[in-house]
Amino acid sequence: MHESSAPRNVVVLDTSVPVWDQFFTVAPLVLIGTRDDDGSIDFAPKHMVTPLGWQNYFGFVCTPRHSTCRNIERTGEFTVSYPKPSQVLTTSLAASPRCETGSKPVIGVFHTFAAQHIDGQFIEGGQLFFECRHYKTIGDFGENCLISGEIIAAYADDDYLRHAESDDQETVHDAPLFAYLAPGRFSTIDSSNAFPFPESMKK
Repeated sequence: MHESSAPRNVVVLDTSVPVWDQFFTVAPLVLIGTRDDDGSIDFAPKHMVTPLGWQNYFGFVCTPRHSTCRNIERTGEFTVSYPKPSQVLTTSLAASPRCETGSKPVIGVFHTFAAQHIDGQFIEGGQLFFECRHYKTIGDFGENCLISGEIIAAYADDDYLRHAESDDQETVHDAPLFAYLAPGRFSTIDSSNAFPFPESMKK
């Protein structure tokens, strides 16, 4: 390995404030579905989401100040809906603040369908859906926490699934993905290339 000083175009970031607002990163955008203590359904958009390992575990960042976190601690379950690019308005509205009574009336205009194995709902028209049982919550990432769940059931729009008879690029082109460009932008992904993995690489 040949070491050298940092290239001239590499600048030092100010870490006295969160670095994440100083550049763009690509992330999924999902709607986490939970049930409030009065029985009503809530959806909250989240972009700090990820698979947790190669098995069926899913995680996302939240804060104990939000109803999403409290609802999951109380009920032990949640849903995950991956919206399509055409659902950007729905996803945006899900971030609407609650009114003085604590309710979120905008949720009432969403078209939903029921989960099969937990008491939850999904947003209609999405491309991927998970039913999750709460696995564990890890706290103390500043004011945030990482909530993890085990995926006990999953569903997908068939157009978004990989099929042996279809080329992966054709699948992405015909069924574009919704990407969140944090902070505050989004994009539609309809083009891709195969990644040049080394032949000997293993999971």
